[in-house]
Amino acid sequence: MFVAGTLAGTAAAAGPTVEINYQDPVTALPSIARPATHSCVVTAMRHDFANSYGQPFVGTLTPPKDCPGPWSKVVLDWSGSVAGRQYDRLAGVWIGGAEVFRTSTPEPDPAGISWHVDQDLSAYTPLLRTPQPLVVDLGNIVNGTYTGIYHMTMTVTYYQADEHNPEAAHSDVVVPVSQSTSAPGWWGLTDGQTAGASVTLPRNTVDARMQVYARGGGCEEFWYSNVPDSYAAAHPDYGLCAGGTYREVGVLVDGKPAGTAQPFPVIYTGGISPLMWRPIPSVDAFRTQPYEIDLTPFAGVLADGAPHTVTLVPPSGITDTWLMDGSLFVDTDRGSAQTSGAVTEDTVTPSPAVAYNVAAQADGSDLITASLSRDWAVAGYVDTSHGRVYTRVVRHSDYSNSDDVASAGTVQTTSQRDAGWTETTTTDGPGLGHRQVRHDSWSYPIDAKSTFVPGATSDSYTVTGQVSVARHLATTRADHGDAFKALSRVDDAVRAWGTLERDAGVVVAADGSDSERYVGVDGGRCYGHFIAADHGYVTQDLTTGCR
Repeated sequence: MFVAGTLAGTAAAAGPTVEINYQDPVTALPSIARPATHSCVVTAMRHDFANSYGQPFVGTLTPPKDCPGPWSKVVLDWSGSVAGRQYDRLAGVWIGGAEVFRTSTPEPDPAGISWHVDQDLSAYTPLLRTPQPLVVDLGNIVNGTYTGIYHMTMTVTYYQADEHNPEAAHSDVVVPVSQSTSAPGWWGLTDGQTAGASVTLPRNTVDARMQVYARGGGCEEFWYSNVPDSYAAAHPDYGLCAGGTYREVGVLVDGKPAGTAQPFPVIYTGGISPLMWRPIPSVDAFRTQPYEIDLTPFAGVLADGAPHTVTLVPPSGITDTWLMDGSLFVDTDRGSAQTSGAVTEDTVTPSPAVAYNVAAQADGSDLITASLSRDWAVAGYVDTSHGRVYTRVVRHSDYSNSDDVASAGTVQTTSQRDAGWTETTTTDGPGLGHRQVRHDSWSYPIDAKSTFVPGATSDSYTVTGQVSVARHLATTRADHGDAFKALSRVDDAVRAWGTLERDAGVVVAADGSDSERYVGVDGGRCYGHFIAADHGYVTQDLTTGCR
């Protein structure tokens, strides 16, 4: 059904556009660094995704005999090609029931495009040591209109450890929190629904970290531009998506709130106006990052050998589906067969009710605003072979959104600021004299404008979009009361503009430009990359500094 208003509506109106050729997709993201050691490549999948909704690829991933481990790194390579006309599609990869990679596809052109994404799998080493069920889902439709078939190849490369390249850091145990090992593991959750898994952790568990994958679809794809339910009901002819703009996902342990995270406003390669993302996709479109929630305050409880339920909670008030699942990364006490402990503090509350304000403007538009601050803390201890270890996790976030709706919903200008930090304090040692504090900050600013101008017929229109979006992440650490020292920093920012005009279903004008600047600092190593494109082709490709 055609939807006239909102960013989501203009994207739906634009549809897949193949009439304009462009170069193969590129991003400023660094490739996964690979050690110069003996390695073995396993072709895990070579498959064509045509009419593939409900028909995932299913196989087995077996570690190579010539590279038995330990491994200094394990890398997944995801390569694809497609030609014709097709929508952007969401894809996921599960190994042993754990989602290890989530991505989306570029929209093709008549001549065809190819692209590649890599992913570090080293954190999943405990699962990779033995043969595991492999599931790859990429739902697609092919017919007389949508002709693009996604030809996909996935390999996994195992790099042997040696004296110069030690075994990659990883947890002792990886526990999937998903719904299947033989089918796609994500749950499709709507408002008021939750999903969880029963897990039994080792009896000598000392810490547990949860990684959650979460993405919205349909009206939840452009959630940061959604309007309050009351506004949507008052203006049904605008075709606006409801549910408001604030989103957070949560995790429960045995029904008790354990932590929350704000999702990143990812935009697919057909989002708003498809020509915006040719050839540079938006942040998080190709290599989606999960959200980490530290459950270590619950570790002493989870170590009792009994089954426990870990539940995923989608954002409240949503009007469409969120796809969610995750994995637990668990470390154990090598000096003890049994640990124990308790949760001593838990102030996590359900997602707060957001107060929206609607103000009529002099130019006839409506300005919808919302803001809130969110704070919570969880703490607990674990009694280990080297004494009692206390962990306290504190999270603070600040949120604001302004949404200017004009011209009966056909022009929408959104500005959102979503930022905060998580501080994790660990206290242990003789007399609890050792104190370490880790500070993780994040910021997800987005400014977006979409304009939809209808034509004389239902398949005649002009849609124009403009977006500036970024993801800023930083981690620092302080030991024994010392000053904080920087551990890592990532700044990934994309700017894009695009327009598409159709007359009676025929593209009569289409153009776009975009750019991406990525800066990453990790352990003193610096990587900076800037790329810019116009009319579908790269015009600048520069290695930059890290300031």
